[in-house]
Amino acid sequence: MSCKINFIFALFFRFTVAIAAPPLIAIDVGHGGVDGGATSARGRPEFAFNREFAGVLAGGMRERGLGVREVNFAGDIGSLIARPERAAGSDFFISIHHDSIGEAWLKPWVWEGRELTHTEVKRGYGIFVSAQNPDPETSLRCASSIGAMLRRAGFEPSTWHGRKHLAADAENGVWYYDNLVVLYRTTLPAVLFEAGVIKHREEELELADPERQARMADALATGIAGCLFVTGKSARE
Repeated sequence: MSCKINFIFALFFRFTVAIAAPPLIAIDVGHGGVDGGATSARGRPEFAFNREFAGVLAGGMRERGLGVREVNFAGDIGSLIARPERAAGSDFFISIHHDSIGEAWLKPWVWEGRELTHTEVKRGYGIFVSAQNPDPETSLRCASSIGAMLRRAGFEPSTWHGRKHLAADAENGVWYYDNLVVLYRTTLPAVLFEAGVIKHREEELELADPERQARMADALATGIAGCLFVTGKSARE
């Protein structure tokens, strides 16, 4: 199935390259610098997971003919406002993150002599959109497209976000998070993607698996490319 989808998109870009530039996707690596983000069950900072997966995603997008604009890959952009500003001129913005959970749901455990915490109640991906984004319709359409491709690839969304967020497309794991700076302080359709829960001991290992990363990245790239083609947002001058 993956090879067939890649072939279809390869044909699409071959026949459209003469009349329109390929879509340019801004990929933002969440956190960085002094802010490493959440800490995994085994003590690894979230930024390390974000940077690793963003690199896999960028490579997969380039392989299928999509343009990529790297944002905060070095972890040197401390300002949340500066991230979407760096993405200006792109067709779409996606911020890569990995999820945690509240202190009340954490359990202690020891890993390699270190006292750490983990959870057993939350796992799965989540996709967030903002109603305050300048193009909420495209943002939601692309988020749903991403979620649908992830589910088709065998990934499961987390229902945990329903405790705090309104559903935008719960079946595909899409939720409203209106006050996320990187989603509303931009001129582009945008989503924030939580690849999974690094506080979950089993899912943490899965999220670090190269084969799984490649499969998840392929689903994201397919979802974004398909959405931009349908909406016509890929035809930049």
